[in-house]
Amino acid sequence: MNITIKEIAKRANVSIATVSRALNNQDTVRPKTKKAILNIAEELNYIPNVGARNLVNQKTNIIGFVLPEIQGEFYTDIIKGIDEYVYNAGYHMIVASSHSQRTIVESLVGFMNRSFVDGVILMIPSINERVGELLTESTVPVSVITGKNKFDTIDTVSIDNYQGAYSMISYLIRHYGYRKIAIIRGPETNNDAHERFDGYAEALIYNGIELNENWIVEGDFTQRGGELACSRLMSLLDRPEIIFASNDMMALGCYKVINGLGLSIPNDIGVVGFDHIFLSDIVLPHLTTVHVPKSELGQEAARLLLDRINGNNDFKPRHTKVSTGIIIGQSCRNLNE
Repeated sequence: MNITIKEIAKRANVSIATVSRALNNQDTVRPKTKKAILNIAEELNYIPNVGARNLVNQKTNIIGFVLPEIQGEFYTDIIKGIDEYVYNAGYHMIVASSHSQRTIVESLVGFMNRSFVDGVILMIPSINERVGELLTESTVPVSVITGKNKFDTIDTVSIDNYQGAYSMISYLIRHYGYRKIAIIRGPETNNDAHERFDGYAEALIYNGIELNENWIVEGDFTQRGGELACSRLMSLLDRPEIIFASNDMMALGCYKVINGLGLSIPNDIGVVGFDHIFLSDIVLPHLTTVHVPKSELGQEAARLLLDRINGNNDFKPRHTKVSTGIIIGQSCRNLNE
């Protein structure tokens, strides 16, 4: 049986309003009366209805997270980062997917309209005109994990994709002696994929290496996409010395194809990736990859959102880039030896 303040008021022979003020530690209740009410509440194991209290205060202590797909290790780590941060701040999180067959705008509007949330974290490849206008006009605080953004009115967090790709390609050239470097690009509609390609291309040009169109193939960030792209590269008469897959799942697709051909990584051809998912440390040889601090990405988006929710609106919208690093595996070899 759930004990209500009505029962406590009856036991203490006071009004419900007096019980409410006493439980909220208001000074308008006489100390003797307050002590009696608190003793009765403790005796009856009274548990406050936080949900009802929050509705009265027009606050739920719940935030929403809308992401492209609720699957894959990359998204799981971001969810963990957000959940850990908001939980420690006294909030809970609900998660929804935007789904590929629906527009981001429809998903976000539907999510906000159907959910009692104090704020929303949205994860999208880029902020287009329609989404930007919706977020700017929203009465619900929003922070966005995104790539391309031309709206200065929205708090955003993004991966420094360009820096990660540029650093990886430069490392392959300077430390290993690779010059014939192919790339498996990400989806054409994904801004992260474009930034990673730009970093790849600029690093080659800076080091005096001409781009070879035959070594630039399309992918879709899936393992199957990596397999198909790698098969094209391996069928060339002039094969690259190493493949830079724009994410680790496509790099794993390369592993499958290369191993299936009876070839060795890295002796016959090298492979590197981007993201540093758990599987990159499991495959043999361990994958050399760009490390993305995915949990930190989620935590930073949560921090920006809670700042807004808690009324810290004196600052202009902030745009944070999360830096990357290189994880050295055994999927490359030194060509200078």
